[in-house]
Amino acid sequence: MDENRESLNKTRLRLGIKPADRLLLVRIATQTLQFFRGEELVRAYAVSTSLRPPSNVKNSLGTPRGLHEIAERIGGEQPAGMVFKGRRPTGRHFSEHADDGNLITSRILWLRGLEPGFNAGRTPTGEEVDTHARYVYIHGTNREDLIGRPASAGCVLLRNLDLIGLYEEVRVGDHVFIDD
Repeated sequence: MDENRESLNKTRLRLGIKPADRLLLVRIATQTLQFFRGEELVRAYAVSTSLRPPSNVKNSLGTPRGLHEIAERIGGEQPAGMVFKGRRPTGRHFSEHADDGNLITSRILWLRGLEPGFNAGRTPTGEEVDTHARYVYIHGTNREDLIGRPASAGCVLLRNLDLIGLYEEVRVGDHVFIDD
């Protein structure tokens, strides 16, 4: 078992969280996401995480680390490339937008941190570190040309068709572990 999986298992044990049937393992250093069913690697994807250093702090624009779960699955009935604003479909494909910034497209997997004081709630000093309240997602992008290198404002970006396939495989409550 590699370092990331050992770290995940220690975190689960410390928090008393039993392993989920499915796991998404995001590795910031390699800009990859691995999808596991049990111990079996089902598929690996190139992703883009934050342009800024990893961070769990509100307004940092960093990709949050640690153990998360999928809190909500949004957009399953929408066509590939649909743009979302406020988690609602706009009715327009990303090609219809003049904005060439990173748009939220195709599907949304909204994350919730499972580690109190680290990626859920606040630190003991009162600093907000809540992944869900920060609206951190795994989502599609109109900038697929940037996949494989840091490019986001904290979210984990996938190619649209990769995300649609992954979306069909995962469920609310599945674990997402984000590590350096």
